[in-house]
Amino acid sequence: MDTTLPTRPCWAEVSTRALEDNYQLLQQLAGAGTECLAIVKADAYGHSLELCAPSAVRAGARFLGVTSVEEGVAARAACPDARIVVIGGLFPGQAAAVVAHQLTAVAWDATHFDELAQAARAANAAPASIPIHLEIDTGMSRQGASLDDLPALLAYFGPGSPCVLQSVLTHLYASDDSTGQTTTAQLARLDEALSRLRASLPAAAPQPRWLSVGASAALLGSDADEISTLASRHNLIPMVRLGLALYGLAPRFVPPFAVAEEPSVLASARAHLKPVLSWKSRVVSVRSVPAGAEVGYNGTFVATEPMRLALIACGYADGLDRRLGNRFSLLVRGQRAPIVGRISMDQAVLDVTEVPGVAAGDEVVLIGSHGAESISAFDHADAAGTIPWEIFTRIAPRVQRIEAWGL
Repeated sequence: MDTTLPTRPCWAEVSTRALEDNYQLLQQLAGAGTECLAIVKADAYGHSLELCAPSAVRAGARFLGVTSVEEGVAARAACPDARIVVIGGLFPGQAAAVVAHQLTAVAWDATHFDELAQAARAANAAPASIPIHLEIDTGMSRQGASLDDLPALLAYFGPGSPCVLQSVLTHLYASDDSTGQTTTAQLARLDEALSRLRASLPAAAPQPRWLSVGASAALLGSDADEISTLASRHNLIPMVRLGLALYGLAPRFVPPFAVAEEPSVLASARAHLKPVLSWKSRVVSVRSVPAGAEVGYNGTFVATEPMRLALIACGYADGLDRRLGNRFSLLVRGQRAPIVGRISMDQAVLDVTEVPGVAAGDEVVLIGSHGAESISAFDHADAAGTIPWEIFTRIAPRVQRIEAWGL
């Protein structure tokens, strides 16, 4: 007898097949000479690291990107053989876990190197056995070493050091600017940094192999050729960090490309990327209300005529943005049903007056498709005044993620 307790009907379906297809498409667009790192940080953008990290590896990803050492430990448990890069750096006391779980730290400060070297020696690590991705600040002013910091940091890779410089990394902060002016300036600073690096790296130290520059927008916009040229000039393999596109959304560019100027890779991505996540709930109950009835907290919606209202099991504690009340629609029976009144912590109300036959138990689509209609994370973001990354990552942990391979 199955005694499993049925769960509240608010869940997300994660198509690992779509993620694998997306990775392989993006790797094809990047070309055989470019390494594609799969970003699975922030619980795989809210999609589930446990599901998505192994899926990316099955698709061919050799590198996975996480935010923290804690995420790295979880990713290592799911992917024993992947190269796991901790992009957010490490905090005091975490270096031993980096060494023990064979993680790769992004580092840019002397304290990072001191801790890693100390932990490596405590573990009797062999020389050049602790890979590091050195981040350079090329203009974002967030994290990364300055050009003047390089000589002191590169000294950590001297003879006998357990640390080895595997990659040089920077973060492009305006890849979605279709003019490319900011990125060009950043790459010029990176070019200077790489020249200084070669001059300052201890003679016996191995040279870095990869140049990790840019995310999905860099690959699909107008920056990829410039990045590839820079990597080639310094005898490095370009690496692109796949995030939003991996999960099925092509980034938007500002200003939009003219049709004649749109990169072919962007057009191909738009045509072939598959959304990985569908977010769903169910109708809890349906009621009829008369004209004049107030709906939800503070009565922000007042029925102007007799209406049929459907209560759904999803609210702002699940990640449905409270700002969407009275300004967004969800899908019921393949038709759009407006959210009326304020969104509550655990529930929302839909106007289903124009949707025939709605009954308790009907599926409600928050993100995804039903028939000819679809709702994307971009749609949520546009209505809430934010970005799709936030929409995905705000879907609460209590929303169960279910693997749906065949979607």
